Amino acid sequence: MASGQSSESGSSTSSSSIMHWISEHRLRSVGILWASGIAVSLAYNWSRPHIPTSVKILHARVHAQALTLIGLAAASGVEYYEHSTGEKAKKYEKHF
Repeated sequence: MASGQSSESGSSTSSSSIMHWISEHRLRSVGILWASGIAVSLAYNWSRPHIPTSVKILHARVHAQALTLIGLAAASGVEYYEHSTGEKAKKYEKHF
C-alpha cells in the first residue's frame, strides 16, 4: 500500500513541476502550443486526400492561430491570478 501512495505523490509532484515550468515560461509554452498545433493539424489535414495542399496549409495555420490565442488568454489569466494573490509581488520583492 505504501508504494501506491508514493506513486500518487510522485504524479502530483510531476504535475506540480510541469505547472511551475509553464508558469515560469509562459511565452515558450505558447510557442510549443503553436508548433504542436501546426504539426497535429497538418497531420490530420494530410490524411484527407480530396483537399488541395494550399488549403491544408491554410487550415493548419488557422487552427494553430486559434490555439495560440487560447494559450495567450490562459497565460494572461495565470498572470492576473498571480498578481491578485500576491505571489508575483512576493517573488520580486527581494529585488527592489
